[in-house]
Amino acid sequence: MVTFLRPMDLLHKRLTDTLMRPTYPLGYGNTNGNGGDIQWCFSQVKGAIETEDVTEPDIISCVEFNNDGDLLATGDKGGRVVIFQRDKGKIGLPLRGEYNVYSTFQSHEPEFDYLKSLEIEEKINKILWMKRTNPANFLLSTNDKTIKLWKVTERDKRPEGYNLKDESGLMRDPSTVTTLRVPMFKPMELMVEASPRRIFANAHTYHINSISINSDQETYLSADDLRINLWHLEVTDQSFNIVDIKPANMEELTEVITAAEFHPLDCNLFVYSSSKGTIRLCDMRQQALCDKHAKLFEEPEDPTNRSFFSEIISSISDVKFSHNGRYMVTRDYLSVKVWDLHMDTKPIETYQVHEYLRSKLCSLYENDCIFDKFECSWSGDDRHIMTGSYNNFYRMFDRESKRDTTLEASRENMKPRTVLKPRKVCTGGKRKKEEISVDCLDFNKKILHTAWHPNENILAVAATNNLYIFQSKD
Repeated sequence: MVTFLRPMDLLHKRLTDTLMRPTYPLGYGNTNGNGGDIQWCFSQVKGAIETEDVTEPDIISCVEFNNDGDLLATGDKGGRVVIFQRDKGKIGLPLRGEYNVYSTFQSHEPEFDYLKSLEIEEKINKILWMKRTNPANFLLSTNDKTIKLWKVTERDKRPEGYNLKDESGLMRDPSTVTTLRVPMFKPMELMVEASPRRIFANAHTYHINSISINSDQETYLSADDLRINLWHLEVTDQSFNIVDIKPANMEELTEVITAAEFHPLDCNLFVYSSSKGTIRLCDMRQQALCDKHAKLFEEPEDPTNRSFFSEIISSISDVKFSHNGRYMVTRDYLSVKVWDLHMDTKPIETYQVHEYLRSKLCSLYENDCIFDKFECSWSGDDRHIMTGSYNNFYRMFDRESKRDTTLEASRENMKPRTVLKPRKVCTGGKRKKEEISVDCLDFNKKILHTAWHPNENILAVAATNNLYIFQSKD
């Protein structure tokens, strides 16, 4: 017997589903009883010991967990992708915060555009995992111009007992075969193979800064400075241009696209941010070319903070939807802002990342640090936000308690399970013993790329050529 919900019952069910707090796997809600603060511990560090002569190709350029958090991928400026797999303990259960190298492969090679006489770097700009539907894993990786779909598979058995081949694999003379053998699969040492399945190229005139998979797992978008294209994963030679902000006269150009992302639940919605500090929400149901946005999210500038650098520091370097799809977080140079999709007039939360650098914008402009593009991450329960800063500091904000924490990715406290001590930056003349002066910050050490495990309190933080992994104490 099929029962149908009345309209009022259906509305009540939707409201109940929306308001009810979801339950999360073990690892969430781990607190120390002090206002919900998480105690973070060092777990692992991957990469060569930090030295002054770090080679450019070894610098990590992106970090991304897969959907269940068992795999963690990093891309570097040398075009390599390194995949780490969560380590399993003696009883076969995954160990929290412990990852080992699973596969390493060369994703992109340096190229040369002969038409424009430009070198195309092999640097990996973004990595994007597909949802797993079979034993293989799929991921997208992109440099400035070309996107590739990779299939990562395991092989732990090999066939033996061929009739027309000898043990070395050479063909035998059929006339010498007097008996027939039944081929069998024999165990072998585990091999992980990464093979390119699709190459999506020649669709972007400018540098690709974002790729985002749609919730339908069939299409994805790629964004460069002036255009956003929509791809189907099965079609490599054609894409649909859904946003084009290129003016007829390039001298009239006033802004560029800095990041773009699909909504995690609604396949027709996506957002893109600009160098003017605005975020546009677009609905693909309205028209094929989404030049007209459905909503514009913009905060009026505070006249008291107006300066020569205002336009530069207001540029948004990253935008991420929350897991429930209700909010989005944006990162500009000095702050992190949380926006409610139902309110486009101003952000509902603003967190200062390193406001103490406002007085140093002139020197940061001279050494080009003011153009650094910091990323941000949501925790799996959407309660916490993480983003990077200088001096290998990274910042965490608790949206419920409104507390913020500054932690450091350092090799000094490398004992596993060692609780990290919060760091503080002093701006005045006198400073306490545990504080560091703003004048002593190392701007060559910067945390641009971070990732938060989708289900547990595990962090991956890229610091130059090192990957740090942290976990909550409990």
